Amino acid sequence: MKPIRVGLLGLGTVGTGVVRIVEGHQSDLQSQVGSEVIIEKVLVKNVDKSRSISVPHHKMTDNAWDIIRDPDIDIIVEVMGGIETTKEYLLEALERGKHVVTANKDLMALHGPEILAKAKEHQCDVFYEASVAGGIPIIRTLSEGFSSDRILKIMGIVNGTTNFILTKMSQEGASYADVLKEAQELGYAEADPTSDVEGLDAARKMAILGTLGFRANVALEDVSVRGISSVSKEDILYAKRLGYEVKLLGIAERQDEHISLSVQPTMIRKSHPIASVNGVFNAVYVHGEAVGETMFYGAGAGEMPTATSVVADLVAVIKNLKLGVNGQQAIVTYKEKKLKTDEQIEYKNFILLHVQDKAGVLARITQVFAEFEVSLASVLQQPNPDNPEAEIIIITHDASKASMDKVLKHFEQLDVIRKIKSVYRVEG
Repeated sequence: MKPIRVGLLGLGTVGTGVVRIVEGHQSDLQSQVGSEVIIEKVLVKNVDKSRSISVPHHKMTDNAWDIIRDPDIDIIVEVMGGIETTKEYLLEALERGKHVVTANKDLMALHGPEILAKAKEHQCDVFYEASVAGGIPIIRTLSEGFSSDRILKIMGIVNGTTNFILTKMSQEGASYADVLKEAQELGYAEADPTSDVEGLDAARKMAILGTLGFRANVALEDVSVRGISSVSKEDILYAKRLGYEVKLLGIAERQDEHISLSVQPTMIRKSHPIASVNGVFNAVYVHGEAVGETMFYGAGAGEMPTATSVVADLVAVIKNLKLGVNGQQAIVTYKEKKLKTDEQIEYKNFILLHVQDKAGVLARITQVFAEFEVSLASVLQQPNPDNPEAEIIIITHDASKASMDKVLKHFEQLDVIRKIKSVYRVEG
């Protein structure tokens, strides 16, 4: 078979890893696909910049159209990021019959259906394993490994920055602000960390996983999002005392053909395997109707783990080329999207209240729960020498989001409650 020529859009961290693997593992790649794999051209911002990896000067360009419109290039590998301009590049590449491998979660979360439809129209492949959880092959697992099963729940730590922050807060008792600063100094968090810490990055990944797991077109706006910026070290301390860890979890659930998706800081019981996933690592727990509970763990970002997923997709495209089956493996989103209402979304809740320290307060609080039909699993009053008011911790049984919203709104008007300090979803 003639050499396969690749156009690489981007030579940052992941792009550098792709070049290292393709050039360093060439004999292994050839044994798998039966032909030489050549990186023909590379898009960079500055062709004269000094880099940690050597790419011949004549192979570099600062004009993406030099790559997109090159008739000799078979496959486009996109690791440059961006949304609208990048979408324009990839749509034209597909128009020209080029296959696409991308690591772009933002693009696939927002415009995945349009890009996949264009690929199907022109019988091209679009693979995007590296867009979620770095080196963990979760997209291929959902689309192929679970193709005979019915996914009931996907729950994941899919953002390493927030997991690093929450891990340090839990293990060292540090404050959110101090750990965020450390994460920025170590390069785990951006100068503007909003996308990570407010849950937006995780929400994009959960939209992709929800689409694959439930075979419905899940949009980013379908994911309810809450970040970790309000998590305090006191919240984490209380969670640990009760046998929980606090993690930013993406949760996608299905029940009776209705689905819900959320990203939020969650108290998860320490006995659950996902509670022990620490640092910058990612994990995705999948519950299938037939297979039961499974979990996938590994590096969620970084040069080589992410590049490994990109090159694995590249190998898949080339194998399809040899078999003549390109454009036939895209996930078909054949199910109608039916989102759960707030009355249908149910889970356990942790509530920490600062209240007046006098008789009858607890009775008035439990009366509110009873009024809105929320049953309680446990009620604790913890002494806190730093707080002259009483602190009451409540964990509910499964309750609808609608009912809990009514409870919390009523609490805001209740004179014996000084402050609703914290509210968290509880899992496990």
